[in-house]
Amino acid sequence: MIALAMHRFRRVLALIAAIACISGACEAQATVAAATETITLGAAVALTGRYATNGHNTKDGYDLAIRAINEKGGVELAGRRYRLAVKYYDDKSSPSLSAQLVERLISRDGIDLILGPYSSAVTKAVAPVVERHKVPMVEANGADRDLFTQGYRYVFAVVSTSDQYLASAVQLLSELSTVAGRDAKHLKIALAMEDDPFSQDVRDGVIEEAKRLGMSIVIDDKLPAEMDDMSVTLTKVRARKPDLLVVSGHTKGVLLGMREVAEEQIDVPVLATTHCDSAKVVAKYGELADYWLCASQWDRSLSYRGAVFGSAEDFARRFEDTYGYEAPYQAAESAAAVLVYADAIRRAGSLAPQQIRSALAATDMETFYGYVKFDQTGKNIAKPMVLYQIQNGQYKVVAPLKWASTRIVFPVPSWSQRTRGRP
Repeated sequence: MIALAMHRFRRVLALIAAIACISGACEAQATVAAATETITLGAAVALTGRYATNGHNTKDGYDLAIRAINEKGGVELAGRRYRLAVKYYDDKSSPSLSAQLVERLISRDGIDLILGPYSSAVTKAVAPVVERHKVPMVEANGADRDLFTQGYRYVFAVVSTSDQYLASAVQLLSELSTVAGRDAKHLKIALAMEDDPFSQDVRDGVIEEAKRLGMSIVIDDKLPAEMDDMSVTLTKVRARKPDLLVVSGHTKGVLLGMREVAEEQIDVPVLATTHCDSAKVVAKYGELADYWLCASQWDRSLSYRGAVFGSAEDFARRFEDTYGYEAPYQAAESAAAVLVYADAIRRAGSLAPQQIRSALAATDMETFYGYVKFDQTGKNIAKPMVLYQIQNGQYKVVAPLKWASTRIVFPVPSWSQRTRGRP
């Protein structure tokens, strides 16, 4: 398999043909051509390190989409069909290493089509590399809105930006409180966030929405770098009695928040966090995970459909059959990134990076993951976030109301009303 763009591919193929003919073996040309009918994408993904769990989710999503596309005959390009493949490097959850590896993919491995890494911090390190080389990158796990204020022309994200993740929880609290007869201006919010670009952007979105609605931020803490203790924050929560506690810190952050809220028996009317599904909180904590609101880019109950996987539910079932665990949204959005690339390659009719970049900019499609349409900054403007609540160990979509599968339990029952043990 030779990982070259089409413009390089044709030159190499011609050289091979010439050598073959000189040696009296022109018939070998057909064999060589058949062996090189593969388009290879490149990705540096966290397979080890702090982001390893979500990095593996990302890789599983990429691989499942590659498999599904190839089973349907691959990608049609200029009247011929090509299989897809991905060349991976482990970036070990390091932004600087990921940037170096993407440089290697482009400069040494000759790969001109890049899939994004995991996390906003790592994606922000990689973006200048692809921009400098004028090589497109479709990414699915860098949601920091700052990525879309730098004037990048070669970065395209299928995700909703991170400032939208839990702003919907603030909106929902306002609506629920209004129904209960409480003025939103009397509501209080507590924040416990990792000090990384993604979580701080989630924080900014919550603060902006709270300000718009007139709510007060009474606690604004950072989670410890080791993700091992948030008791200081929870002591403040017990004293100040916020109406909403928001925790964001990737997999380790949600596990820390859920565990210590349960251990300390902290009562808050609304609990909200990120990364519930990828952290497998239900499997780890059982009923103690109940009633948390979880931000999600995607849910299997949504009514989206696409040509490759069918419905959101179809994708979820195939993912579980393949990998043996429930499909997290990180895997779904990663699979969607591959689908977007395949569609753009087909429409571009070429593997020249600039032509594919132009095709990506014109993307307007529906997938099992949702609608994808990019604005001039490369941000997907066609798909909203969803918010679900864990109820009896099941993820139930409660917002937006258009897709709600059940009503939210509000307020969260006090710990004195719960009868089960601790995690």
